[in-house]
Amino acid sequence: MRQGRRDGFREFAAGRSGHLYRSACLLASGDTHLAEDLVQETLGRMYLLWGRISRIDNPAAYAQTVLVRAFLTHQRRRSAGERPVGEFPESGAVAVGAGDPALRLTLLQALGRLAPKDRAVLVLRYWEDRSVEETADAMNTSSAAVRTRTSRALGRIREQLGGSIAEFADR
Repeated sequence: MRQGRRDGFREFAAGRSGHLYRSACLLASGDTHLAEDLVQETLGRMYLLWGRISRIDNPAAYAQTVLVRAFLTHQRRRSAGERPVGEFPESGAVAVGAGDPALRLTLLQALGRLAPKDRAVLVLRYWEDRSVEETADAMNTSSAAVRTRTSRALGRIREQLGGSIAEFADR
């Protein structure tokens, strides 16, 4: 029984790790080390629950919720803003995914300047393509708060990108 449970979790973790990592990179504004830590923490919490996983309707969605909550908890810590580095990066951000590197860097930098909850709501709504209700559940808040925060976060992104937002939309 235990071996079957472990194998089931290994299969789940192998299948979801990439998706969790991509979401974590967006939440962490390209900080791959933090993203790895968030995924590891998420999978650790999921492993503890794995024996009761039959009670969870959608384990993948639950894992995303755990990831977002782990990110928000991390951001509330006093040391969350500190980033020790051995050398200063030349570009200022780490690109993730495929496509236009300049666009990725610009968007990751813009996401990085948002408050953690604003960043989380945009990632959940537009990267994860979650509904307002699903986002509210993941963030442990009301649907009205999600709609308000989404609107304000999009406004802040538009302010940061200024006139260049039309340039990026044409790509």
